[in-house]
Amino acid sequence: MEGALTARDRVGIQDFVLLDAHTSETAFLDNLKKRFSENLIYTYIGTLLVSVNPYKELDIYSKKQMDIYMGVNFFELPPHIFALADNAYHTMLAEANNHFILISGESGAGKTEASKKILQYYAVSCPSTTLLDNVRDRMLLSNPVLEAFGNSKTLKNDNSSRFGKYMDIQFDIQGDAVGGHILGYLLEKSRVVHQNHGERNFHIFYQLVKGGEEDLLHQLGLESNCQHYSYLVQGECANVASINDKNDWKTVRNALSVIDFDERDIQVSCCHTACGNSFCDDIHSIAYCAILCPTTLYIIFLLGVNVQVLQEGLTSRKIEAKTDEVLSPFTVDHAIYARDALAKAIYGRTFTWLVNKINDSMENKVSRYSKKTVIGLLDIYGFEVFYVNSFEQFCINYCNEKLQQLFIQLTLKSEQEEYEAENIGWEPVQFFNNKIICDLVEEKHRGIISVLDEECLRPGEATDLTFLERLEEKLDSHPHFVTHKLADKKTRKTLERGNFRLLHYAGEVTYCVVGFLSKNNDLLYRNIKDVMRQSKNTIVRECFASKESDGRRRPETVASQFKSSLLGLTDILMSKEPWYVRCLKSNESQQPGQFDDVLVRHQVKYLGLMEHLRVRRAGFAYRCRYDVFLQRYKPLCPATWPYWRGVAAEGVEVLVQHLGYLPDEYKMGRTKIFIRHPRTLFATEDAFEVCKHDLASRIQAQYKAYWQKGQFRRQKEAATKIETCWRGVQARKAKGRRQWAVKVIKKFIKGYMARGEAKTTDNSEYLAFVRQNYLNRLKDNLPKMVLDKTSWLTPPPVLMETSEILRQLHMRLMVRKYIRGITAQQKAQLQLKGITSVIFKGKKDSYPQSVSQPYVDTRISQYIVYSIPIVKYDRNGFKARPRQLILTQTAAYVVDDAKIKQRVLYTTLKGVSVSTLSDGIIIFHIPSEDDKQKGDLIMQCDHLFEALTKLSVVANKQIHSVTISSVFQ
Repeated sequence: MEGALTARDRVGIQDFVLLDAHTSETAFLDNLKKRFSENLIYTYIGTLLVSVNPYKELDIYSKKQMDIYMGVNFFELPPHIFALADNAYHTMLAEANNHFILISGESGAGKTEASKKILQYYAVSCPSTTLLDNVRDRMLLSNPVLEAFGNSKTLKNDNSSRFGKYMDIQFDIQGDAVGGHILGYLLEKSRVVHQNHGERNFHIFYQLVKGGEEDLLHQLGLESNCQHYSYLVQGECANVASINDKNDWKTVRNALSVIDFDERDIQVSCCHTACGNSFCDDIHSIAYCAILCPTTLYIIFLLGVNVQVLQEGLTSRKIEAKTDEVLSPFTVDHAIYARDALAKAIYGRTFTWLVNKINDSMENKVSRYSKKTVIGLLDIYGFEVFYVNSFEQFCINYCNEKLQQLFIQLTLKSEQEEYEAENIGWEPVQFFNNKIICDLVEEKHRGIISVLDEECLRPGEATDLTFLERLEEKLDSHPHFVTHKLADKKTRKTLERGNFRLLHYAGEVTYCVVGFLSKNNDLLYRNIKDVMRQSKNTIVRECFASKESDGRRRPETVASQFKSSLLGLTDILMSKEPWYVRCLKSNESQQPGQFDDVLVRHQVKYLGLMEHLRVRRAGFAYRCRYDVFLQRYKPLCPATWPYWRGVAAEGVEVLVQHLGYLPDEYKMGRTKIFIRHPRTLFATEDAFEVCKHDLASRIQAQYKAYWQKGQFRRQKEAATKIETCWRGVQARKAKGRRQWAVKVIKKFIKGYMARGEAKTTDNSEYLAFVRQNYLNRLKDNLPKMVLDKTSWLTPPPVLMETSEILRQLHMRLMVRKYIRGITAQQKAQLQLKGITSVIFKGKKDSYPQSVSQPYVDTRISQYIVYSIPIVKYDRNGFKARPRQLILTQTAAYVVDDAKIKQRVLYTTLKGVSVSTLSDGIIIFHIPSEDDKQKGDLIMQCDHLFEALTKLSVVANKQIHSVTISSVFQ
C-alpha cells in the first residue's frame, strides 16, 4: 500500500486491481499518469508489472534498492521490477517448479533494459562462488554480444531488438544460478541488405568498421569508413550521436572473451560479418561471380556490394576442385537476389552459431544431472504498426496474437484455479477471445501462412498479387480480414489494391504484400549451397550443412519455421508459471517528463491490460493469505492484538467482524480472504495508518522504558562495582594512613618528651615539625598593619630568636611598603602630625582623637596661609564672640567679618597655653608692654591641634614655647 488516502490521491494507486473504476480506460490512464508524474514508473495489475519508460536515469536500481526488495512480500513495498524478480525466484524455490517472466511492449518501451535489470538482480541476490560468478558473468555479458548482432537503430528506438530472445536461467536446489540457455526467434535478416531511411543495419557492422583494430580490418580487407559500403548507408544515418560504436566494440570484444570465445571464434564471426572485394568490376561486359571459399567466406560483400558490377549475369556454371571457382548463369536480378539471399543466409546462420556458442559457454557442466528449476526470460517484440507494414510486421504481430492468447488463457486459468482451490464461486468473465485471429493466420489449408506457403511452392509465375488473390478466395467471408476488393465503399478508400488489413485484438493493421513471397522463401540457389558445403572452412560447412541427405528437399519457409518455433515456445511457456512485465512508451520523441495520453492509451489497448484487469477483478479486488492479513491488520482489533493464539482464519473472521465488514464485502476461502471492493480495503488501510501512529508511540514508549530500565540497571551495576572498588581503595588508603599515623604519633610523643634535650634522632623530627608548624601558622597570621604590635604569634622556645628576627624583618617590610605607597600630600600630613605629636602627645587628653583627623590648609573660604573659625572670650566677663583666626606669614589676625579686631605679630608672641584636659581653649601670651595690644588673647577652637601645629610651622616657633597649663582647672 502507498499509505494513507492523501498519499494515494497524490501518487495514485499502486495496484490497478484496487481501482474503483476498473472498467474505465480514462481512470486507468489517469492513475498511470499520476504515478508517472511522481517518477513512479511501476504499477501492478495483481502480479503483472506495468512499466512506463521515463527516458531518464532514476536512482532506483542501486545495490541498496536490491537489498530492500530481497525476501520481501510482493505487495509489502511499492511496485518494482526487483519485487517481481524476487518473488518469482522465491516462489520457484518454495514450490520447486519452473517459472517464466514475459517482457513485452513496443520498440523503445524498455524491454531490453527490463531484462537486464532482472539479470542484474539475480546476479546480486543469488549465492556467490567462483563457479557461480562465472556463470552469472557470462549471462550478463551475453547481452552486449546479442545486442551487437541482433539490435539496430530504428525510427522508434536507437537500440531496438530485431529478434525475440528467450533465456532460461537454471537454478539448483539451493537456489544457485548454475547455467543458462538462450533461444532466438525471427531474426530480421532482411535488415542486412535493406534499411529504411533513418535506420541502420545491425550494430556489429558499424562497431567492426569504426572500432576494429587496424590489423583486424586489414585481415578482413575492410576500411574504417562506412560510406564505402552500400549495405551500411541505405538509411543515411551511419553516424548516430547517441551511439558510441568504438566503445561498444571494446565492450563486445571483452564480452566475447569472458564467454569463452577464443581468437579464432572471434575472427570467424568477424569474417562472416565482414566483406571482401572478389566480385569482378567489368561494367561493360558480362560479370562473373567467383567465390573462393577455401580462403575466405567474407568476399560476399555483406557490408555492401556495388550492384552495378552485376550486369548481364553469368553465362556458364563450372566447378573446379583446384580453384573452387563457380560460374553460374544469372540475370542481373537473379544475381542481386542471390547476393542478398547469401548475405542474409550467412548472417542468419552466423547469428545461430553465435547463440549456440553462448549456450555452450553457459551450459551447466558441473551439476548436469542434478535436479534444476528454471526461470525463463522472454524479451519479445511488441505489436508493431508502421506507415508501411511488411512481412516482418506480419510475423511480429502474429507472435503477439499468440502471446496474448496464451496470456489470457494462463491468466484465466490461474484465476479459476485459485477460486476453485479456495472454494470461491467463479463468475464468468467477458473478454475478447483472439483465437479467431490466431486461426486466421495459422489454420491449416485456410490460414494466411498456409496460403503463403502454397504460393511459394506452386509451379508457375507466383507473385505477391497472386498471393493476395488467393487470400481473397480463401478468406472472403472472414470478419477480421479485409482487402480492397472485399471492403465496402467507405473502407475501400483507405486500402491500396496491393494491401490487406487484419483486425487484430489491438486494432486494425494494414499490410503491404510486396515482398511477402521473397521474404518467406529466403532461399539460396543450390549451386551456392553446394559451394558452401564444400568449403574447407569447418565453421562454414557447419553453418550451411543441409539437414536433407540428398539436398533436394525444399526447406521450410520463414513463416512456417516461425510458426513452428512459436508453437514450441508456447509449449515451453505453458509448462511454466507465468509472470508478466508490460513495458509502455511515454512518448514518441523519447523526452523525459512527457506523457502522451493517446500513445499510452493505444499501447494499453494492444497489450491487453484492460482485459487482464477485468479478469483479475472478476468478483474480488483483493485476496490475501490469512496469516499475512492477520499479521498486518491485527492491531485494529483488541481481540487479535498483540497475539492471536488460535487459527489464523478464525482470527481474520474476528478481525473483519470488529471492522464491520458486511457479508457481501468479503468471502473466506480455504487459505485466503477475498475482499470484493477496493474501498473496503482502503478503509481498512486508512484505519491501519491511523493506528500505526498510536502503536508507534506506544511501542516507542515501551521501548524507551525498556531501554532506560536497561540503562539504569547497567549503570547501577557499574556504579556498584565502582563503589566496591573505590571503597576497597579508600579502605586500603585509610589503613595505610593509620599505620603511618601510628608511627608518626609515636615519633611525635618521643620527640615531645625529649624536646628540651640536645638535638637527637628522637627529637629532631619533632623539632622540625614544631618549626615547620610555627612557620606555617605564622605565614597565615602575619600582622597587616605597622601599628599592630600585639598579633605576632608567640614562638616556641626553640624559635625565639628566629621569631624576633622575622618580626623585625616583617615590620621593616611593612614600613617600606607603606612609605613607598604614600603620596606627597600624605607625607606633608604625616610631618604635621609628627609636629603635633611632639607638642601634644601625652600632654593633652584629647590628643588620641585628633590623630585620625586630617589637617587642611584653611578652614575658611579665603585662601590665606591658614584660617579657622574660633570663639574669642573677652577678658572682662569672658563674653564669647565668634571670630576667625587667620595666620599669615608674619602675624595672626582675629577678624570679625571684614574687620580686623586684633593683630598679633609672631615676633611679639611670647607663648601659647592650653590645658591638659580635652577642651579647646587656647591662650596667646602677648607682652603687656605693647601698647597696641590689649593683653593675652583667649580663644576656643574646635581644631586645636591643627591650629597650633599650623601656627608652629608658620611662625617657625619652637615646640617647647607652647605651654600646657592647667589654668582653667
